[in-house]
This record gives sequence, C-alpha cells and structure tokens, in this order.
Amino acid sequence: MSATVLILPGWQGSGPGHWQMHWVRRYGYAVVEQNDWLRPRRGDWLARLDEVVVDTPGPLVLAAHSLGCLQVAAWAAFSRHVGRVRGALLVAPGDVEAPELKEQLPGWSPIVRQPLPFKSILVGSQNDPYCTAARAQGLAHDWAAQWVDLGEAGHINAETSLGDWPEGHALLQTLLKE
Repeated sequence: MSATVLILPGWQGSGPGHWQMHWVRRYGYAVVEQNDWLRPRRGDWLARLDEVVVDTPGPLVLAAHSLGCLQVAAWAAFSRHVGRVRGALLVAPGDVEAPELKEQLPGWSPIVRQPLPFKSILVGSQNDPYCTAARAQGLAHDWAAQWVDLGEAGHINAETSLGDWPEGHALLQTLLKE
C-alpha cells in the first residue's frame, strides 16, 4: 500500500510560492491545517497532528518545514500512533531555543531531542536565518535523521525560489519507497 504524504507547514503557514504548496497542487498531498498559524500553541499543533494521523487511512510520510519539524519531534515523543508513520522529511527546522525565536514562539522550548521512531531525513542550510547549520546538524543527530546540507539556501522556503523543489521531492520519494 502506498503511503499518504502529510504536509506540515511551519509558523505562519506556507504561502502559494512555497515548495510545500507546489507539492500539494502537483501531487495532491494533504496539508495538516492548524487553527492558528500566527500564534502556534504546541499542544494544539500536536493534538491536531494526532487527529489527522488517526483519521488518515494507511501508512503515512510526513513532509515538515521549520516549526513543523519541531512539531514532528514533539508529537513522536508522546503519540501512540507513531507506528503509522513510515518516515519524515524535515526541512529547515527553526531554533526555538534561540533568544529571538524563543520570545516569539513561547511554549515550543525546549526542543524535543529524542531519536525519532521512524526513518527521517533532515535538510538544512548553511545560511538559514532561523537555525544555524551546526544546530540543524545537532538536531539531525539527536533525532537519528540523515543530514543533508543544501548549501546556502536560506530558510529553504518561497524566498529561496526553489519552485517545486525536485531535489527535495526525490528525498521524499526515498521515504515513500521504504
């Protein structure tokens, strides 16, 4: 049975030019919608992800960006439904422990750092304004995720002008084939 891909945008959601929304339009992937994209509450986001996982039949693969990566790690630490997930593509995690983000996103710190119970790939950038490459590599290590360095690609979002980001989709395909 093929897996369903769930798209997990980060803080403020992903606009129409973001690779996640390109994938939704092109491949029909489902977005895990949140009640409040501007003031994300961790408990609400985790509960919403758990609801969607329970309500979606068959195996799942998660494609998360920024705060969505931290959502996956925190959700995996408590959910009884992690066995439904085959893998996760984690792109440009935000460092909510950094002072400038900790203030803007209360309740998301500390970052859950236990190994993920499913195969994962973390894609980071050398010049991400929201997470240094060293911090992203540290998260990849803590989460037992394969590290992929995209070079100087900023926050790997719409501003990076990746379009539908075929290289990222190729990484997702490796998880879908697991």
